[in-house]
Amino acid sequence: MNETMICAVGNVATQPVYRELATGASVRFRLAATARYLDREKNEWTDGHTNFFTVWANRQLATNVSGSINVGDPVVVHGRLKVRSEGREGQPAWTSADIDAVAIGHDLARGTSAFRRTQRPEHTVEGSSTQPEPSWETPPGESAGRPEAVAVT
Repeated sequence: MNETMICAVGNVATQPVYRELATGASVRFRLAATARYLDREKNEWTDGHTNFFTVWANRQLATNVSGSINVGDPVVVHGRLKVRSEGREGQPAWTSADIDAVAIGHDLARGTSAFRRTQRPEHTVEGSSTQPEPSWETPPGESAGRPEAVAVT
């Protein structure tokens, strides 16, 4: 409930690594997010500090990421921020900022993308039809579910 949700915009820095685990598919990659600002004296954009995140995706998102995202792609990642600090004996301590992704997509401000819906196995309930109901579309000039207007004099 008290989670830190973030949206990070940047470039994929490492090739996504896909794994099938007992709990389902998992993929991870590094994201480089560089702040940019307009230097008014030089009248040009300048790169600021770069933050690196390890992005984790699971289940269907992992499968779709592995087939869609490559090194260098500009992406938008939305997910839960998890900051971990560890230190092992004889080694320096380190800190990692991870994002447990909820959604990942190409940054369309920097290019185009073609969406392909994934095929899911069809699950039909007995007695249900895969066809829409006959009255699914209302013919032009008719009101859905309402009788025609009647003039009252």
